[in-house]
Amino acid sequence: MDIAWASRPGAGAHNEDVAAAGAGWAFVLDGATAPPGAADACRHGVRWTVRRLAAELAALLGAPAARSAPGAVLAGALEEATVRTRAAHGPGCDPDHPDAPSSTVAAVRAVPGGLEYLVLADSAVLLPVPGGPPRVLTDDRLDRLPGGRPYPPGLVRSLRNAPGGFWVAGSRPDAAREALTGVHAFRAAPDGGEDRRFALLTDGCTRLAERFGHGWDRVWKCAEDEGPEALITWVRGEEEGAPPSPGKRHDDATALFGRLDPVRA
Repeated sequence: MDIAWASRPGAGAHNEDVAAAGAGWAFVLDGATAPPGAADACRHGVRWTVRRLAAELAALLGAPAARSAPGAVLAGALEEATVRTRAAHGPGCDPDHPDAPSSTVAAVRAVPGGLEYLVLADSAVLLPVPGGPPRVLTDDRLDRLPGGRPYPPGLVRSLRNAPGGFWVAGSRPDAAREALTGVHAFRAAPDGGEDRRFALLTDGCTRLAERFGHGWDRVWKCAEDEGPEALITWVRGEEEGAPPSPGKRHDDATALFGRLDPVRA
């Protein structure tokens, strides 16, 4: 398994993205910026919650039972990781508060003949397609809230982890069941083997396509040929040259590019 990744903080003092990988799995998490008054929900904050969730998820995916399991694993692992994270909060925290810390998730896991994927909220999984742009797997429910952006805070609060709204990880174990999941069958590579490459991007990187209009084929090629660090440098250059717009000028940006080892049935 070959993995390269890079991450840079955005406008805040801390980077609330996390990337992790192990034997046959990888994921990126992107903590949501805490809204005003979020301290009433959790004394730890977003960064602690995302890192704790990442540690629990990595432990579950790295366990021998997960490595040998033939069926879907990612959603169940994310659900259990959330249960464990909730239990770690302790007094002074309310994981059921509407403003409890939350995170996006983009994850992959090797299975026989392909990879299992999971996407929750606006991080993305990219997979190669012969002769064309990559397959992009992302959860766009946050982009489809009523009224259009910028969304009022009250609307976001009312539709977070709610039917008809959008779902994020961190506090609600059942949010894992709402993730976009599936299995991607590996295609043939030019050398006759399987093309087992993939990329995971937080929305600080997906804005290259979604905000600045670059084709996903260019995004993939940059990650493949120049590496994740070059991809983030490209993002920062675009941000510096762009006119002011609603939202963050610079967001935490994480890119992970890898190749999974094959798994036999």
